[in-house]
Amino acid sequence: MSFVLKSTEERARLWKSMFARELPEMPFHVWPETGDPQKVRYLAAWQPPENLAEVFPNLEVLFSVGAGVDQLNLASIPESVRVVRMMEPGLAEGMIEYVLWAVLSYHRNMFHYARQQREHVWQGEPNVSSGLFRVGVMGMGALGTPVLEKLSQFGYVCNGWSRSRHDIQGIRSYAGPDELDAFLASTDILVCLMPLTDATKGILNRELFTKLPKGACLINCGRGGHLVQDDLLWALDTGQLSQAVLDVTTPEPLPADHPFWDHSLIALTPHIASSSRAATGGEMILKNIVQYENGMEMIGEIDRSFGY
Repeated sequence: MSFVLKSTEERARLWKSMFARELPEMPFHVWPETGDPQKVRYLAAWQPPENLAEVFPNLEVLFSVGAGVDQLNLASIPESVRVVRMMEPGLAEGMIEYVLWAVLSYHRNMFHYARQQREHVWQGEPNVSSGLFRVGVMGMGALGTPVLEKLSQFGYVCNGWSRSRHDIQGIRSYAGPDELDAFLASTDILVCLMPLTDATKGILNRELFTKLPKGACLINCGRGGHLVQDDLLWALDTGQLSQAVLDVTTPEPLPADHPFWDHSLIALTPHIASSSRAATGGEMILKNIVQYENGMEMIGEIDRSFGY
């Protein structure tokens, strides 16, 4: 059996030496070189090659090199192939840092002061306690849960919403469609960290925005496909939302004439909130291969029926 990596030169260089040290008996190939495709049992990629079943007829495990799998066409991946998303510590650490920056920047009026600077205005606002802000995170998975735990340590009132209930000390958990409205009504700063699925595509829309307290803030670190862009512009222009922080868009990058670029109430970053680190990502892949070979559960394996 053999392993194929279809990714960056940095990962290829580092992972090749890691595999040689930890799994010397397993041939390591870097796409487009694959060795005998009949012997390939493991593939790590952001986007696998087309006609996957024909290219690697005996593939057993597909590892995503990112935290999400929405870039994959799961319908084109044989049911026999197990799909595993990246679950290395650097992903959570990066997301915690980004969301904390965005929440603190909104709480302490930093986006407002940046607008004032452009207008040559010097006018301070009273500082208020973090405990007066209710932060709601949509998606309580491997990223959402540690983000909520860190925000709670800073004194924010923290709520989470997902398809199933979670028991996290100091965090109120809302579950399922029946509890979404109550979650939104209790959210001053909404953070989207959900996977993109058929059920969540376009969920950040006008109907949802109207259920938030007037003047709320949106932070989207999930996927651009979660957001209905015209509805966000409506919400900002009517005052239903007072600020948006977007790390993801559709498409990426946005066209040069897109209204998001110059909107005074939108802060844009180029999909940099979190990314897997080559070294720890390689360690996680190696750990999962060993666990798989020993009949154990792999960390990050997705439920194909839900897509995450």
